[in-house]
Amino acid sequence: MEIETHPHQPFIPSSIQILIVGSFPGKDQAQEGKWFYSAPRNQFWKIIEGVYEKHLTTTKEKQELFSSMGIGMADIILKAKRKNNTNLDQNLEIIEFNDIALSKILQQYPQIKVFFTSHFVEKHFKKLFPSFKNIACLPSPSPRFATMSLINKIARYKELLPMR
Repeated sequence: MEIETHPHQPFIPSSIQILIVGSFPGKDQAQEGKWFYSAPRNQFWKIIEGVYEKHLTTTKEKQELFSSMGIGMADIILKAKRKNNTNLDQNLEIIEFNDIALSKILQQYPQIKVFFTSHFVEKHFKKLFPSFKNIACLPSPSPRFATMSLINKIARYKELLPMR
């Protein structure tokens, strides 16, 4: 098992109000043109397209939308080894957390609201930042979270994300 390093810096627009924190990129996301949540089966961008009723095909379009909405993105893990060659969070051996970058973001934007893409991420965030309380957990965009339909995930995200 080789150690993988996160291929992306956190995305922090100047108007940030919300930070969405995920776990770690899928195994094919270091490729050119791939950005956060670009694993083929991950539903994140389908959910966001449903929330904002926009078709998002490029990284630039995604970044422009999130900048206009004050939404940033980062992941909780900086370095990991992948067990069983899968994208499942439970198959990640965490080598290093992304706590330095996250700490800087939380210090620079103390009023920020942090949303997690899974309870796995929430658990680790709470261990790293036990005093930070402006948090909530989104329904997981993973296709493995099949107890909630895509339509219901979109509805829940709509309740939580800014709609200006």
